[in-house]
Amino acid sequence: MKVKNLNIFLFFILSFSIFSQNTFDKIPKVYANIFRDSIGKLYVLKDGTKVYEKTVVPTLLFKQAVAKIICSDTGISLDFNKEDFDGTLNAGFIPYGDSKHPIPVYVRNEYEVKNGKTIIPIKSDFIGNRDFVKWEDGKTFTLGYRLINKKGLMMYDGKVSLSYQNGKFIKQPTIIEGPIVNNVTSTSVIISYTTDDEIITNSKLVLEEIRNTKKVGNAQKTSFEKSDLAKTTKHEIVFENLKPNSFYKYTIEGAGNIPFYNFKTAPLAGSRTKFTFSYASDSRNGGGGGERNLYGANFYIMKKMMALNKLKNIAFSQFTGDLQGGYLTEPDEANLMFANWKRAVEPYAAYFPVYVTMGNHETLTYNFNDGKNKFSIDKFPFETQSAEKLFADNFVMPTNGPISEDNASYDPDLSQIDFPSYKENVFYYTYDNVAMIVLNTNYFFAPTNKEIPYVGGGLHGYIMDIQLKWLETTLKKLELDTTIDHIFVSNHTPFFPNGGHVGDDMWYNGNNTKRSSIAGKPLEKGIIERRDELLDLLVNKSKKVVATFAGDEHNYCKTIIGPATNIYPENWDKPKLKLTRSIMQIINGSAGAPYYAQEKTPWTPQTSGFTTQNALVFIHVNGKKISVEVQNPDTLENIENYILK
Repeated sequence: MKVKNLNIFLFFILSFSIFSQNTFDKIPKVYANIFRDSIGKLYVLKDGTKVYEKTVVPTLLFKQAVAKIICSDTGISLDFNKEDFDGTLNAGFIPYGDSKHPIPVYVRNEYEVKNGKTIIPIKSDFIGNRDFVKWEDGKTFTLGYRLINKKGLMMYDGKVSLSYQNGKFIKQPTIIEGPIVNNVTSTSVIISYTTDDEIITNSKLVLEEIRNTKKVGNAQKTSFEKSDLAKTTKHEIVFENLKPNSFYKYTIEGAGNIPFYNFKTAPLAGSRTKFTFSYASDSRNGGGGGERNLYGANFYIMKKMMALNKLKNIAFSQFTGDLQGGYLTEPDEANLMFANWKRAVEPYAAYFPVYVTMGNHETLTYNFNDGKNKFSIDKFPFETQSAEKLFADNFVMPTNGPISEDNASYDPDLSQIDFPSYKENVFYYTYDNVAMIVLNTNYFFAPTNKEIPYVGGGLHGYIMDIQLKWLETTLKKLELDTTIDHIFVSNHTPFFPNGGHVGDDMWYNGNNTKRSSIAGKPLEKGIIERRDELLDLLVNKSKKVVATFAGDEHNYCKTIIGPATNIYPENWDKPKLKLTRSIMQIINGSAGAPYYAQEKTPWTPQTSGFTTQNALVFIHVNGKKISVEVQNPDTLENIENYILK
């Protein structure tokens, strides 16, 4: 009887073990020396020691920050579903219709948040000269709230739309993010927005052509109306067959009290009209307190930059990575940081597109740490919770890039998908006679670069084979396109770092042994060899590439990349690339992250304009001519001006 019971017990244990291995996510074959134990917990096996995954309890999740609203006859209660959260909350109406860029106007009152709950007594605190939205008349209005923890750290800016009917406040479907203008072409646009509830046909986007551009309000309604037929909180509405170089105004019906915004379609390709676009990078939270850290994002500087962008009447903005603090393990905590960044830009991104690039801080990882050994890898399954997937979920970018690194020579299994997707993190777009190529220099990123050869992962700054081949193909296509005169390349990590990242980026203090690794096997080309292959494409094999836009280093400077530039370490024993012409590398990681001072490098003589001021770069395109204006968005001081082409 005992033997029989023992056999049953062993059978149960074996069955559970097999069940666990089959039900937990499979470990991608691109990694090495990573396993699961009998209960499914991940670990790295190093010298006979199991180094287990180390989990961190998230500070706050996006789904918690978007509070559950309970209405009453006196106001609303907010429940953040986090009993261990204490702090304060500020609230104020959002002046839709009174401002082109509406942001909350907070009242003086401060509301205590205890055990994740608080109450806003609208009927007593928002009456008389505080009621500019006329809520007592039954009109739908939107209340903004700012959640602050007990240490004074700002966590989230939220919204809730309400109406007052029959003596009670009624919650209305609310646009908690957006609307945002995306991927504007000469004939199309994508308007995106996020609602707090899943809504279907009662969310309708209305687009109207503006016939009189001097009077934005004087418009004639056209047939451009679309409803999102999917039951979702994420809405992306595509409008096509628009007129080139034309103004349109739009609103969203059935989701709060959103006012009319407007945007302009791009000119026909090759029109060679005069226009301006801007460039910046690295807006993760900085020091100094207040809005310089709205949980992950430098809200203060980004608002300043976006206001200056609007003042300069830009056509679009290119933002090249490290939007927020990142380096997280929980996707929804990263969603919160992305939401805070988007909240800073959305009052202006409702008018013009902001294209974004992945940086190293857009990282989502599994971390392994036993106090002695430390490993960090891109989270998997790649198709559901990698850093690349999370980035695509949060932004609406072009989808004309490569698929992934699958089918490269180092792909460990050609029968299945082994790598993260390049969807919406590698792409290109055009505007009139300009093309922008966006690269991902933190693909498949493993932050602990010393351990990459052991477990596998992408090296910071490394472009892998499929992406390199796509770049070559794209450049050839654009070189043959007679409507394109100028090509710019956005890559978060610079080819030639100058201050803060001389020890990595595409240099690593001249150490070419650094490279990405697949399944524990280092790739053939080192970081400097791969950098040279990129430079050969951009400089020698292209006549149209004008400049590269980089960030990562929290400063502004420009470096001439050309025949006179020293680009190698001493005692370099491999072939040297001969550059046949010059282009400009513009580093502008000055959007609010903590600054880095200048360091000495072989190419220092070719570097100029270095400053640790906050900086916003404006590229003025006038047909075949290009000029650059650099301005401090905080002080409005002019930093420098120069002719690029």
